[in-house]
Amino acid sequence: MLVRVPRLVAAAAGWFGLTVALAAAAPGPGIPGSVAARPAATGPAGSSVSALADVAVRPGVQHVGRGQANPPTTADCEKLYKVACYEPSQIQQAYDLPSLYARGVTGRGRTIVIVDSFGSPTIRPDLAAFDQAFGLPAPPKFTVIQPAGRVPAYDPNNSDMVGWAGETTLDVEYAHVIAPGASILLVETPVSETEGVHGFPQIVGAEEYVIRHHLGDVISQSFSATEQTFPGQAAVQALRGAYQLAASNRVTVLAASGDSGAADVRLDASTYYPFPVTSWPDSDPLVTAVGGTQLHFTATGKPAAPTVWNDTYNRAADEFAVGNAGPDPLAGGGGRSVLFGRPGYQDGVKNVTGGQRGVPDISMSGACNGSVDTYATFGGAPAGWSPSCGTSEATPLFAGIVALAAQVAGHPLGPVNPALYRLAAAHARGIVDVTKGDTTVSFTQGGQRHTVHGFTAGPGYDLASGVGTVDAAFFVGELASAAGH
Repeated sequence: MLVRVPRLVAAAAGWFGLTVALAAAAPGPGIPGSVAARPAATGPAGSSVSALADVAVRPGVQHVGRGQANPPTTADCEKLYKVACYEPSQIQQAYDLPSLYARGVTGRGRTIVIVDSFGSPTIRPDLAAFDQAFGLPAPPKFTVIQPAGRVPAYDPNNSDMVGWAGETTLDVEYAHVIAPGASILLVETPVSETEGVHGFPQIVGAEEYVIRHHLGDVISQSFSATEQTFPGQAAVQALRGAYQLAASNRVTVLAASGDSGAADVRLDASTYYPFPVTSWPDSDPLVTAVGGTQLHFTATGKPAAPTVWNDTYNRAADEFAVGNAGPDPLAGGGGRSVLFGRPGYQDGVKNVTGGQRGVPDISMSGACNGSVDTYATFGGAPAGWSPSCGTSEATPLFAGIVALAAQVAGHPLGPVNPALYRLAAAHARGIVDVTKGDTTVSFTQGGQRHTVHGFTAGPGYDLASGVGTVDAAFFVGELASAAGH
């Protein structure tokens, strides 16, 4: 899926990570930073990937604005950029986390695995500076591994590396915000689609290494490819090994649902499909698809009801996240899969999904008008503080929630989708229904304005927000209990 991260700059550039996040790469036509994969001969285990050579895989981070010396407050962002941005304490408050922390539920004893191409050369000092600024403890353990091969030296003139560094920054910092007591394992892979090597086999191999060596409890992925760009079901089946292995080893796998609303791109990574599409791996039944919401706060700073993230028609968000006044597809992804039929855990919502797998499953904060402060100094982009957004934010946030629940359960939870749908059906207090907003997007292509009609939120499950979002004070315990059955 595509993740974009806004930068605090008047002329924004897009950074792509595995989910929506704000990054700093060269501007592109609507979805900066994404490039179709070119042919590759073999994966890490020698498996042929030639059939996948044309799949367009994209990271998903977005940045708004220029780097600043100090973390911008909500008022700063609203004044300078006409979009809101939030600090970690506001995100923690939005999900009702302080009461859990007071009881010692911080993710202690659990490990969050973050998978990114290239990683960031400055992620350790950047996280330390981030923690110091916001009074967060350092993670008990922060490990970086490269099981798929040595990562090339960082090149600040390589926009692809710059984009992935931005994605890595967002992923690590905001998984840590939610679960400050959890360890973090950053898994870096040595290739990316724009280098002419299909990256999924390297990612699959790296994830299988993590799972076989029992190195983590939950895997956060912020990347995806439009389902229609795969040559067929067999091509996807060849890449599902890590998810099947994760399920058998009780490891939870998450993936961002994308940042283009109901639309997504073709193989050229710049032309949108003019009809609703969705992406993989978030559409995989063994993966929990994380969509995007927009947070809202009252005048006194208290959380209010969230809505579906859709900044497509927000001129300020378009200008900073995409680089023009829009409208541009800038919303949480979702829809009905064309690759997978309805899994059993969605039988209760078949009136919405029909016979197909529906995504997302759940949603977290991802709006660019509601970005989060990130800190980075890796080079190739303005150093310092800048807001980031997208489902690349939402996914590590939910990874932190899973880590908290795994601590309460005392063991990894494994695939959580069956538990999510049972909790939603039982109207569990920790499931917060999202009932407003939609994923309809518009864009200009070939000199014509196009609108791809998406999905509208309403009571219960929908293809805009999934089962909704969470009140962690209740949800963490509920998930810990439900995932054990």
